[in-house]
Amino acid sequence: MSLQRSGFIVKLLAVCALALALAAALSGCGASGQENRTVTVLAASSLTDAFGEMEEVFEERHPGVEVRVSYASSSALLTQLRQGAPADVYASADPQKMQSAREDGLVAAPGTFARNREVVLVPESNPADIQSFRDLADSGVDLVLAQEGVPAAEYADEILRRAADDEGYGPEFRESVPENVVSREPDVRAAVNRVVLGEADAAFAYASDVTPGVRDEVEVVEIPAHLNVTAEYPVAVTQGSENEELAREWVELVQGERGQEIMRKWGFETR
Repeated sequence: MSLQRSGFIVKLLAVCALALALAAALSGCGASGQENRTVTVLAASSLTDAFGEMEEVFEERHPGVEVRVSYASSSALLTQLRQGAPADVYASADPQKMQSAREDGLVAAPGTFARNREVVLVPESNPADIQSFRDLADSGVDLVLAQEGVPAAEYADEILRRAADDEGYGPEFRESVPENVVSREPDVRAAVNRVVLGEADAAFAYASDVTPGVRDEVEVVEIPAHLNVTAEYPVAVTQGSENEELAREWVELVQGERGQEIMRKWGFETR
């Protein structure tokens, strides 16, 4: 083989190698031209089902991007943010927790995207025969709540404070219900699970917690409207986000028409 022909083959191989390298690089980008990246979301446990569905929508819209959502109580997630946990988005079940995060310089410009209300859940068999909210004060009722500081538990406490000032319930009711608490769970979903498993007679939960997966296992006892509270859910991009553009697009999905539709599907109230 002549040196000229040999040199031509070497150059041809180099060009092919370069083409293959460029093709591999391009294949790592989605249709939107984004490299494989991850957007990390810290979300209140009550958002598990709704945000789980939004993960699929977001990843379909952003090929090559992975959404990782960490669910826990809003208070636990705030602690994680304060300790420097990497995150791009924070979604809370409590505006006060979000405001604390903002005051600490952890998030910017939060906005409310959904609302919720509390209910009491009892097992489908209802062994304690709880027919009304008033029955939570009966002796022998095993009541489960989320841990102190968790928004669902704070809302429950506010409801009981309102009941103490109401002529139909009074201070005695306010004092009797906490005496029936037999367990404090890490978050509201864990409290609901105790009821589903028949390990508790009742639990304070959100209306959105009555999902298709537990609907046949529980009964809902409504809390009188004049005693109930409205839980607001704010969302924000974190100040330490390494993928700020993607984080903003996640927030836009949550607050947009498709996200709002998903929130309503899972029992939340939207604007």
